[in-house]
Amino acid sequence: MPPQLPPVRHIQRQAEWEACLREITKAPQLAIDLEANGMYAYREQVCLIQLSTREQDYIVDPLVGLELSPLGAIIADPTVEKVLHAAEYDLILMKRDYNWEMHNLFDTMWASRILGVERIGLANVLEAHFGVKLNKKYQRANWSQRPLKKEQLIYAQMDTHYLLQLRDILGAQLAAGGHLEESADIFDAQTRVRLPDTDFDAESFWSINGIDDLKPHQKGILRALNIYRDEEARKRNRPPFKVFSNRALIGIAQNEPRTFTALQAIDHLGKWQVNRYGRQLLRLVELGANQPPPRRKRKRRKPDAVLARYDRLRQWRKDRADARKVASDVIISRDAMWDLAAINPQNSAELSHIESLGNWQRATYGPEILAVLHNNHSKSQP
Repeated sequence: MPPQLPPVRHIQRQAEWEACLREITKAPQLAIDLEANGMYAYREQVCLIQLSTREQDYIVDPLVGLELSPLGAIIADPTVEKVLHAAEYDLILMKRDYNWEMHNLFDTMWASRILGVERIGLANVLEAHFGVKLNKKYQRANWSQRPLKKEQLIYAQMDTHYLLQLRDILGAQLAAGGHLEESADIFDAQTRVRLPDTDFDAESFWSINGIDDLKPHQKGILRALNIYRDEEARKRNRPPFKVFSNRALIGIAQNEPRTFTALQAIDHLGKWQVNRYGRQLLRLVELGANQPPPRRKRKRRKPDAVLARYDRLRQWRKDRADARKVASDVIISRDAMWDLAAINPQNSAELSHIESLGNWQRATYGPEILAVLHNNHSKSQP
């Protein structure tokens, strides 16, 4: 049985949205979550926006043509605290789809990590603090489909309904542990979104598991198949893995089928795929096999001195994290370690220019980091 939640307001018309905006603009805090359709589209899109104030839960439908820019202004407003759980993916979607930039974030997942909580999924955290259980049935739902089921709306409402209460609990624990400045640094770092490069790379076939078992000319077949899969996925607006799995591509490349019968014997390749794509797959096998084998571009190796500094920083970070009983990246991020290793600051003034390192981290760990970089640090402080 799902928990008894108050009625949610499902916003599907502009007039409803304007009334919602009048209410949420008065709130000093706003819980936010997004649902997307990444499992069902070539490029996922935001399909649902959940919002909660202390008084009301809202589910906003962004697919019906609402004028959403006023929400972007709230998200950018530093006087309004935005509460999210595991904000990174949502922030990427906001930036990519709407060009929104967030200021004043409280991330309940990161707050839990700073406090040393091991099970940090929202379902785990809500059960631990409120005794409620999330129905995981709709974790992989196609949120672009309409109409939404009542159970889907309840699932979506749960994602933000408890977040402001959770923020209060975790905020008090952060304050009691002396972690407010640290958490503010980490929250702020999350808002500096770097959009991932999602353009298709024809050389991405090198990362497919199993390629090392292929002969040189079979790697050429795999390259051709991988390019074709992306073309079909884009054309049909489907995720590439729903056109062909990586295992199917490896199986085709390894067995080099030249007939429909041989193609049908490939593991992880369904009958419908053979019927729809078989003729083209057979053509690609022949074409790829007759091309010069592809050569893998070697990544430029980082200088030995940079790698040595990085290894020392990684060990120091692990020791620090073990002493605090937190995950290593709570101490400093991987990006910060690479920046430190590459730039190799010599003093606190130069350390202040490392943007991936927060103010609290510089003040707290700065002397240790400099000692590690200069290889005269024997043991981390507790």
